[in-house]
Amino acid sequence: MHRSLSHPYDALNYLPRRPLNEYAKGQVIYSGNCEALYLVASGRVKVGSVAPDGCEAIVRIVPPEGLFGECCLVGRAGGERAVALDKVQLMAWKRVEIEQHIEKEPRLGLALIGELVTATMEMEDRMQAMAAYKTPERVMLSLLQLARTLGEEQSDGAIHMPALTHHVIAEHVGTSREIVSSQMSRLRRLGLIRYSRRRIEVYCDAMEDALRTQGLVFRHTANNLTAAGQS
Repeated sequence: MHRSLSHPYDALNYLPRRPLNEYAKGQVIYSGNCEALYLVASGRVKVGSVAPDGCEAIVRIVPPEGLFGECCLVGRAGGERAVALDKVQLMAWKRVEIEQHIEKEPRLGLALIGELVTATMEMEDRMQAMAAYKTPERVMLSLLQLARTLGEEQSDGAIHMPALTHHVIAEHVGTSREIVSSQMSRLRRLGLIRYSRRRIEVYCDAMEDALRTQGLVFRHTANNLTAAGQS
C-alpha cells in the first residue's frame, strides 16, 4: 500500500531527489556500518539484525516509498544488513546531507523522528508476539503485517502482495522454514490465504476474525493492524 504524502510531517515531502541506484535481487546493500539513509523507489529490501555469532533476524521488509538505514543518523555501528529481495532502485542521502537539510527545514527532523518511532513500535509488537503467542498465531500475525505493509487491497477482500519465500517468512516470524510451510498449507486449506510462486493473497478480515476467536485483540497503527494482547 503506497503511503500518502499529504501529511505535513512525511519525510518524503522534504528529502531532495537523488539519482537512482540499482541493486540486483539478492545483492547486499550494506552489511555492518550503514553510511546513508535510503529510500526504496521500486522493489523490496530486507533489513536484518546480525548477532555476533552470525545469526540474523529480519527487522523489517521495506516496501516502495519506505525508508531504511536510519541507524546512520544515530551513529549506531555495525550489526545490521540490508539485502535486495527483488531488483530494487534506491535513493540515498549521507548523514551530513540530512543534517544540513534539517537545519534548513526542521519539519524533516520531526518527520524522521516519526519514522523511527513507528518502526520501533512495530518491532516491539513483533517481539511481544514472539514472546506471547505460539507459532501458528505468530505466522498469521506476520502474514497480516506483511500484507498490510507490502500489498494492495483487491475488490474480493484479499490483499495481494508479491511472493515471499517461506524462508524469508520464517525469518520474519522467528521459526523454521518447514514450520512456515506447514502453517501456510493449513491456512490455505482454511481459505485464509492463497499463494503461488508469483504472489500471496491474504484475506486479512477473515484471518483477524480467526485470531479473535483465540483471544487476540488488535490495535491500529499508521500503516498496520497489530496484536495488542489477549482479551
